[in-house]
Amino acid sequence: MAVGERWMSSLWPFVHEHLPGAPARVLEIGCGQYGGFVPRLRAAGYEATGVDPNAPAAAGYHPIGFEEFEPDGRYDAIVASRALHHVSDLGAVLDRMEAALRPGGALIVIEWEWERFDEPSARWCFERMDGADDEPYWLGRRRDGWAASGEPWDAYFPAWAAGHGLLPVGGILDELDARFDRRLRARGPYFFAELGVGEEAEQAAIDAGEVTATGVRYVASRR
Repeated sequence: MAVGERWMSSLWPFVHEHLPGAPARVLEIGCGQYGGFVPRLRAAGYEATGVDPNAPAAAGYHPIGFEEFEPDGRYDAIVASRALHHVSDLGAVLDRMEAALRPGGALIVIEWEWERFDEPSARWCFERMDGADDEPYWLGRRRDGWAASGEPWDAYFPAWAAGHGLLPVGGILDELDARFDRRLRARGPYFFAELGVGEEAEQAAIDAGEVTATGVRYVASRR
């Protein structure tokens, strides 16, 4: 199973659990080139729309940034998966999300709290990479980049994140709390899709203190 499909298959039950009943209108921000959760949403009976600069060239997708997207009415739910730590103007994006969501509508955010990705966690991941793909995915590129840098992890990784303009996710969650009524804010596995072990094994390593939990699942509603 491809990395992306592993990720989507694992997270879909969580997303589905916190959605209103079909046929609600759902907007996915950051659906990516393969459509994200939109195909699963449609198969479950939802009226789903995907927004991403790399979105598929197909009906119901908008290949633009959310900052440029003009909704045709409000949505019953918004899903944002690994999208918010990339935005350039967080306040403006969150304001637009709030405006696009109907009162009482569900907000489901899946994020990566990259600022908690420490060296022991990185080493644990690098030792368990699948190795089945000729082209390394994100973890493989970070492993190779770190080795080539000759720097300590605590110097290499923050510099890499700063160079890519990543926003600290802890601050993003606080900004969400300031705008929405939070129902869930939890940490858990994140890297399993690229590893030769499953989500359960990563959670066991988190429970044992071998890995720092960096996956974030956040659910809220519009006031």
